[in-house]
Amino acid sequence: MAKKQLTIEEKLEAALVPVEEQPYKVPENWCWVRLGSISTNQYGYSAKAIYDSNYPRMLRITDIKEDGVDWKSVPNCVIDDETKEKYLLQTDDIVVARTGATTGKSYLLVNPDNAVFASYLIRLRITREVLPSYIYLFLQSSLYWNQITELAAGIAQPGVNSSKLLTLMVPLPKNAEQSRIVARIESLFAKLDEAKEKIQEVLDGADLRRAAILHQAFTGKLTAKWRKERGVRLEDWRKTTLKEISSAIGDGLHGTPEYDAEGKYFFINGNNFFDDHIEIKPDTKKVNEKEYNKYKIALSSSNTVFLSINGTLGKTAFYNNEPVILGKSACYINVMSMVNKYWLKYFFQTLEFINYANEKATGSTIKNLGLKAIREKKIYLPSMPEQQEIVRLLDNLLSREQSTVTACEEALTTIDTLKKSILARAFRGELGTNDPAEPSAKELLQEILAS
Repeated sequence: MAKKQLTIEEKLEAALVPVEEQPYKVPENWCWVRLGSISTNQYGYSAKAIYDSNYPRMLRITDIKEDGVDWKSVPNCVIDDETKEKYLLQTDDIVVARTGATTGKSYLLVNPDNAVFASYLIRLRITREVLPSYIYLFLQSSLYWNQITELAAGIAQPGVNSSKLLTLMVPLPKNAEQSRIVARIESLFAKLDEAKEKIQEVLDGADLRRAAILHQAFTGKLTAKWRKERGVRLEDWRKTTLKEISSAIGDGLHGTPEYDAEGKYFFINGNNFFDDHIEIKPDTKKVNEKEYNKYKIALSSSNTVFLSINGTLGKTAFYNNEPVILGKSACYINVMSMVNKYWLKYFFQTLEFINYANEKATGSTIKNLGLKAIREKKIYLPSMPEQQEIVRLLDNLLSREQSTVTACEEALTTIDTLKKSILARAFRGELGTNDPAEPSAKELLQEILAS
């Protein structure tokens, strides 16, 4: 028995979102529609990826990056001509990830050269009466993502199938307004992207600027004026080694102590060094007083500098009378009275020391810097007053540098927030582009459904 053909009125009723389900009010000449009324969909092709240029490329979820698709790295697949026709991608097709952590992620195709799409993607082909770029921008909006999140809720493995995808609610204006909205969003985004690029350049240069400041400090350039004012010469800096300016250099236990969950002392390693202090983590093991007394080391809050020497090299911390015993990746350096411990901490952050540590370290996957190499490290030691001046200048300069980095990171977050706000306003009809005199989008929808 032949399936009953729906009338235009019935199709229109199915395509329009009932008033009680609409997320918010849109301009009078817009309407809320189901995505399925303005697009068709297709699941992707399931085949093994190969690398043979004699076959079409097969676009996968993993090939879609933040900056687009690098088609040269997209693999190929074996597919016959008749099947290929079904899955062949065209300009203005939109592919949507349908499973996993990337569920809902979308991409608008531009000139996909001889490519099909893989099974974990859904292809949306937008009706010719609607701008694909308008729908693609909608797929970046919070309204879209809220719906995707709701559809995927309660599923162990996040995902959305094609039938659910087509039930999504889309605010639809007439063609001219779609074009104006796309143009306005692209213009605003272009300005924000330009600002973002400049901010990112500042961030990308942060490590270099910090390294340059530290280099100036430990080559005497930073305090050149200070020395001139006091008649001090750079040649007065004393060439020495870390061993000669320390009363003790050692590491912790090369083994495992007897743990005690009720103990009051902590067994720490280099991974407990954070921002110049010892960080006791939730998983830091404890020992009792007996174990503590067995392995404790003479440390001082006035002159002990810690240095991580296994795994992540060069992390520093100061001792502040914490109840701890040390593991093998925690090196302690008890400096003599002619050394400012903060000055030495900054020295460990220089490229000179970092490069030295990596050069002397053993091990291919997990680096280990031996105590012998630490003791033998040559160092130029200024007078205590100049060390104190170097520390003062570095505290100031690096604090300002960190403030710049923080401001840049906050600015990037603000740009992302602004983009979300622009999209939200755009799909509410609040960008100032809508012309109330234009006909209702319901007329456009009727044209689509009648074709």
